Amino acid sequence: MSEAAAAGVLTGRVALVTGAGGLLGGGIARRLAHAGAAVVVHWHRSERAAGALVEEITGAGGEAVAVRADLTREAECHRLVDTAAAWRGRLDVLVNNAGVQPVQPLAEMTADDWRRVTEANVTSAFCCTQAAVRAMTGDGGDGGSVVHIASIEGSRPAPGHAHYSAAKAALIMFARSAALEYGPLGVRVNTVSPGLVDRPGLADDWPDGVDRWTRAAPLTRLGRPEDIGDACVFLASDAAAWITGTDLVVDGGVSARPTW
Repeated sequence: MSEAAAAGVLTGRVALVTGAGGLLGGGIARRLAHAGAAVVVHWHRSERAAGALVEEITGAGGEAVAVRADLTREAECHRLVDTAAAWRGRLDVLVNNAGVQPVQPLAEMTADDWRRVTEANVTSAFCCTQAAVRAMTGDGGDGGSVVHIASIEGSRPAPGHAHYSAAKAALIMFARSAALEYGPLGVRVNTVSPGLVDRPGLADDWPDGVDRWTRAAPLTRLGRPEDIGDACVFLASDAAAWITGTDLVVDGGVSARPTW
């Protein structure tokens, strides 16, 4: 969905984006705001970035507020969602974007390392989703849209990412399970699986990887945060009213390339 096409399609709705103080979460929040949603910008350690994002959105005529929460704690997940729903008296969209992506050889990984990644990437989404569905369907609410940010590594693992790949695969299946149970309540649950998304300095830090990706991608470039944001806008909009339990891959076509 292009920026022009998305303008206003979420007007009147309230969206919560977890991890919105980061590069990818910030890009998602910007696109939702451009589409007309009032956006709750969640942050944990990125206070300055979250504050700057709120100023940017409100300065452009949108609505946004920043809320801090530690999503490794169930009570904090519930407080965040309750705060988001109370802000404008409703909650229509939840984007579970918060997570971590450490690189660590499987042979050196401890159970604590494994738990840290699954807690941040899967358990936080589980807790926020439960709370969000209650907010979306309680007091006469007619449902909403939940989007988990997964990864193409959920089906195509990379070395050093055993915990991350497993967590993202679990997130995809959790979305399907939630779609099955929450569909009758009017709540749609989907995942977006990005490929390699660019960031400042990535080409300098990993020139070989960026070159290999660019040559492998049929669309010949890395992703941008707004590419992922556009997918979230689509899944949150009425254009996706009959879409739930699906994984939308946004990777420039890399997954279509043969591996033999």
